[in-house]
Amino acid sequence: MLGYESLSSYSNISHFVTARQGGCSEGAYASFNCTPYSGDEAEKVRRNQSLLMEGMSQMPRELVIPLQTHDTNCLLIGDVYLSASPRQKQDMLCGVDALITREPGYCLCISTADCVPVLVYDTKHCAVAAIHAGWRGTVAYIVRDTLLRMEKEFGTSGEDVVACIGPSISLTSFEVGEEVYEAFQKNGFDMPRISIRKEETGKHHIDLWEANRLQLLAFGVPPGQVELAQICTYIHHDDFFSARRLGIKSGRILSGIMIHE
Repeated sequence: MLGYESLSSYSNISHFVTARQGGCSEGAYASFNCTPYSGDEAEKVRRNQSLLMEGMSQMPRELVIPLQTHDTNCLLIGDVYLSASPRQKQDMLCGVDALITREPGYCLCISTADCVPVLVYDTKHCAVAAIHAGWRGTVAYIVRDTLLRMEKEFGTSGEDVVACIGPSISLTSFEVGEEVYEAFQKNGFDMPRISIRKEETGKHHIDLWEANRLQLLAFGVPPGQVELAQICTYIHHDDFFSARRLGIKSGRILSGIMIHE
């Protein structure tokens, strides 16, 4: 497991980013896949999750792992979720790409394998978020919308936010078609700032790290409170899962954040 320097300075929260090694999964899931939704054997996922929880500084009550659909739906982990049955919780987590909470002991998790994981901590109101920002979520402003939801639910303001953008596909590796480029352009992104066109291929490349960082800055998060892992999963696929390398039926990086009890 890896962590972020900016979040590690806070003793009242735990966080992590998983790498590929150290688990029991095999093949395209080798070996430390903790996500249950991509086709891995359920028992091996369970064993990997147990290893993960044992490695955390405080054992979580629950790993909250949504079934993501590249949308912008954000789920509040609050009284309604906490009082639900296991089956009801499973239903509530279907189609969710961002989680927020102030409840201690519930570890918010996001699964990625080239998409951008964003972890957020509101230091004033002791609230956290985990956000899955693939290109579809990014172009639909999922980070902005999640921060606005935190503002509504908890009173979050940008100056109190520490945010981390995790291992994911880089500008160099993320070649896109015209339709993707046009989607970002249509939605008002600063294209010279978040994209390049490679002369040798004639193809556009999108910088998802910068596109999501700009959403944080627009909310008022100071630049010095945004940490970038600057690790490209496509390049470093031996250490991190990459769906573009391994296919959709493969392991996932799990990024998590939890308030201590």
